[in-house]
Amino acid sequence: MIRKLRFTALAVMASTLVSGTAISKDVVIHAGRLIDGLSNTPKSQVSILIKDDRIVGVEQGFLRPDGAEIVDLSKATVLPGLIDTHVHVTFEPDGRNPIVKRVTRSDLDTAIASTTYVNRVLLAGFTSVRDVGSSTGVGVALKRAINEGTIPGPRLWVAGAALGPTGGHGDAHNGMDPALENPHWSDGVIDGPDEARKTVRRLHQQGTDLIKIMPSGGVLSIGDDPNAKMMTDAEIKAVVDTAHELGMKVAAHAHGKKAIDAAIRMGVDSIEHSTFSDGESYKLYKQYGTYLVPTLLVGKYGSDLARSHPELFNPSAAAKALRVAPGMVRMAGDAHKAGVKIAFGTDTAALMPHGHNAEEFALLVKAGLTPMEAIKAATTNAADLLGASDRVGSVQSGRYADLIAVSGDPLTDVTELERVKFVMKGGKTVKSWPAN
Repeated sequence: MIRKLRFTALAVMASTLVSGTAISKDVVIHAGRLIDGLSNTPKSQVSILIKDDRIVGVEQGFLRPDGAEIVDLSKATVLPGLIDTHVHVTFEPDGRNPIVKRVTRSDLDTAIASTTYVNRVLLAGFTSVRDVGSSTGVGVALKRAINEGTIPGPRLWVAGAALGPTGGHGDAHNGMDPALENPHWSDGVIDGPDEARKTVRRLHQQGTDLIKIMPSGGVLSIGDDPNAKMMTDAEIKAVVDTAHELGMKVAAHAHGKKAIDAAIRMGVDSIEHSTFSDGESYKLYKQYGTYLVPTLLVGKYGSDLARSHPELFNPSAAAKALRVAPGMVRMAGDAHKAGVKIAFGTDTAALMPHGHNAEEFALLVKAGLTPMEAIKAATTNAADLLGASDRVGSVQSGRYADLIAVSGDPLTDVTELERVKFVMKGGKTVKSWPAN
C-alpha cells in the first residue's frame, strides 16, 4: 500500500515533466520533524510532495524526484500554515487618539495601510485568517487583491461590517456629536429581525464570507456594558437562519453570560471572547457543537495598555479592559476542562500590532492546553470553524501547500511559533529559511 501511495504521488509530479509545464511547480520539502495537524505524534524525516499549489503526498524518507526543487528543512520542525480565526486586518494601534482616527481617517487610508498589515500576518506564519469586522468594501477588496496576487497576504475569510443594534458595540456613533455622520457608520446597525435579514443578504451580495454579530456590549466601544445583552433572540435568530441559508457561518462577539447562552441556543457557529461564561454555558457549547474563540492576547495587551496608557482608549474603555481581562485565561482553562471546542483567535486590531499573533499560543498553554492542543486550535480546529478542512489546516494530500517551519520544538517550547523562519503559501515560498 505504501509503495502504491508513493508511486501515485511521484507519478503526479512526473506528469509535470512529461507535459512540458514548468519544473519549478514541482517541489519536495525535506522535513526533519513534521507536526501535520492530524496526529498527536510528530513524524521524523519525511518528504512533502507539492504540485503547483497543492500537497500531493507525504512520504517517509528524503525523496529526490528528478527535476523537482528540493527545499531542505531537514533540521527544522514543519507545521501547517497557522490560522487566526479572529483578527481585524484593517486596524492597528498607531499611538493616536481613537476618536481622532475615527473622524480623520478615510477608507482609502485604511485600505493602503492594511496592505502592510496583511503582509506582516503572513510573514508571521499565518497563511489563513478570518477577518471578523472591518469596512466591508476594504475587507472584500483586500481578499480579492490577495487572491489575484496583487498584494501578499494570507487567505482571507471576511465578515465585513459587524452587526448589532443602535447603541451597541458595533455602532460607531457611540460617544460622538449627534450632528456628525459618516455613510458607513450605520452599515452594521440593525434593529429588528427584518433589518437583520436584509443586512445579511446585502453583505452576502457584497462578497463577504461569514457574518459577525454583537449580541453583548464591548470593551473598546463607548458607554456600553460588556455584560449587557444588546440583541434580542429574534434578531440573533434572524441573522443565523438567513446566514446559514446562504451558506455563511456566524461569529458572535459576546462577553456576558446572557448573550453567550442566547447566541449558542440561536445557533451561532462560534462565540468570540466568552469572558463571563460559566458551567451552564460550557454545557451549551458542547450540546450545540459551538466553537469558543478565547482571544486571550487582546485581554493581555488591553489590560497592560489600560494601566500604562489609558489615554489611548475611548472614554470608559480603559476601565472596562481592566474589568474584563483578568478572568479570560481562567475562563479558557475552565472551558477546555469541560470539553469545549477551542479555535485559535487573537483579536489583533486596535490594541496590538499585526504579526504578533503567535503570542496567543503561550496564553493558551497557560490556560491549560497542551502545546499540541494549542497547535491544533490554530490548524485543524480553526480550519473546521472556517468550513475549510478540505483545503487548509493540515499537511496531507489535496490540501494547499501552506507550510511553516521553526528551528526548535514547539511541543517543548510553544514560543518557538513566535519565531517562524520559513513560510510557504500555495506552494510559493514567501519567507525563505535563513542561509546560516
